[in-house]
Amino acid sequence: MTKTSPTRAEARPLRPLPAFIFASRWLQLPLYIGLIVAQAVYVWLFWQELYYLLLAAFGDPHALAHVVEAVTVEGGQRPDKLNETVIMLVVLGLIDVVMISNLLIMVIIGGYETFVSHLGLENHPDQPEWLSHVNASVLKVKLATAIIGISSIHLLKTFINAAAYDAKTIVAQTGIHITFLVSALAIAAADRLLPIAGASERAREG
Repeated sequence: MTKTSPTRAEARPLRPLPAFIFASRWLQLPLYIGLIVAQAVYVWLFWQELYYLLLAAFGDPHALAHVVEAVTVEGGQRPDKLNETVIMLVVLGLIDVVMISNLLIMVIIGGYETFVSHLGLENHPDQPEWLSHVNASVLKVKLATAIIGISSIHLLKTFINAAAYDAKTIVAQTGIHITFLVSALAIAAADRLLPIAGASERAREG
């Protein structure tokens, strides 16, 4: 007769010390709440920059000065009007905010689900597809992929405005981006190899 795992109702209650240690996971809750506040700050920043861009497009001089100042690299040439390059740099900045916001959502939802408590979204129509099989390894790969995307946006902004940067800065940013890419590939490869190694070890023991 096969032994079945106990249900939640049949499970033996934890001893006081293990229960206290396990309950310490709730100390992470204020951290995730703090990230939600940071998410709200990013939403405010996004709409603020979009507001200035719209005003600058309609010829507001103060908004134009703000937009140009935001995309001007220290020591670089300051554009005197809202041209295609300035608009592209502002839009890439907005995309950067969105991607960082997506990264925050992954950390908040995935981290809470993995390390604190289940959210109970199994039957919710808006449950993220990746959340159904999220664990610490999957979360690491997704975070690494998101960081690569953010780094790509920063590198693209540098290439578009390359005249304002020296060659050493461009090479350094490219090297950092390649380092992120190699690190993400290494994490993904390790995540793929670990289950295979575990299965082989169980097969040998069996």
